Amino acid sequence: MFSSLKLRDFRLYWIGMFISLIGTWIQIVAQSWLVFDLTHSAFLLGVVGFLSSIPIFCLSLFAGVAADRINKKTILLFTQNIFMILAFILAVLTQFKIITTWQIMLIALLNGTVMAFDSPARQAVVVEMVGKKHLLNGIALNSAAFNSARMIGPALAGILIAAVGMSGCFYINGISFLAVIIALAVIRIDSLPRKETKTRVIHELMEGLSFIRQNRIILIMVVIVGITSLFGISYVILMPVFADRVLRVGAKGLGMLMSSAGVGALIAALFLAGLGDFKHKGRLLMVSLMIFSVSLVAFSVSRTYPLSLLALLFVGFSSVASISLINTILQTLVHDRFRGRIMSVFMFTFAGVMPFGNLFAGALAQAWGVSWAVAIGSIICGASFLVINIRYPEIRKI
Repeated sequence: MFSSLKLRDFRLYWIGMFISLIGTWIQIVAQSWLVFDLTHSAFLLGVVGFLSSIPIFCLSLFAGVAADRINKKTILLFTQNIFMILAFILAVLTQFKIITTWQIMLIALLNGTVMAFDSPARQAVVVEMVGKKHLLNGIALNSAAFNSARMIGPALAGILIAAVGMSGCFYINGISFLAVIIALAVIRIDSLPRKETKTRVIHELMEGLSFIRQNRIILIMVVIVGITSLFGISYVILMPVFADRVLRVGAKGLGMLMSSAGVGALIAALFLAGLGDFKHKGRLLMVSLMIFSVSLVAFSVSRTYPLSLLALLFVGFSSVASISLINTILQTLVHDRFRGRIMSVFMFTFAGVMPFGNLFAGALAQAWGVSWAVAIGSIICGASFLVINIRYPEIRKI
């Protein structure tokens, strides 16, 4: 289950990233609560989510070319330092009570811009540290780190918002980036930058997209990620409204709701890490996608706190199982020289499409309420996955 952690560089990177991700989740919850506290608007929660992701939609494909041409460690050192600076700016503005909604929106936009270049490099660098032999295990353990942080961070945020305020949460996030920056500084990654002229960028981008079009399985995986991101994952941005108006559990309850999804996600990540390179990944993928849709419907109609926690546990498990399996399938099928570009398309359909899902969910929530917004999105997901499962039986043979 933990074979990749025996490798020094991946172990240092994993620990640093894990600490940083806890801080990031603390900021995500605190920032959502801050926006809702300032505006009391579900729609503006969607707008902030839109702004934090729209740069990924616009820039991630070009960032994938950069990840194939520039040393990935250099890219990550740059992006993590910018993330840290933005966290401290948000903390200072909040501490001195001069924070405004437009400032939060601007910082969200800048964070999204940096994330557009960070994500493809972060996804593609794993194989350079663990090799293809440990690729599935490395991806699963990365997911375990992300979702352990997703479990711990929101729970801490619920406590920290009351103890040190929202500005304190943002300071903690800024400090947490030092862990991954130090780790990146000491690890050794042997990849060399490709020396290409800038005139080749568009050509390389189109070459990567052509590779996807010619591989039917890769194309279907990308479509599944896009559907999940557009209509399913946007429930996260509406969580403060569920916590405040539907379940009436406040900031601490919000942290527990987010953590419940994180617990399920962690279980899924460790489950996959323990399976190793097993057969029939496609079958488990399709089952996970259907569980995701059904459990998200259950969450949308729930009016009791324990049932909502249970539903989110299954949402977290199934979503992470699905995305991790797709990530593994993609990286297994792709040639090394296309890895950065394929991971950029993966992030484009996952995080880049998400802002439109956030706007869609925010608009539906404003018009019909948050429960209907999440229910409609999850029903669309379930129907789409059912059609894909029937129309493309070859997925179940992967």
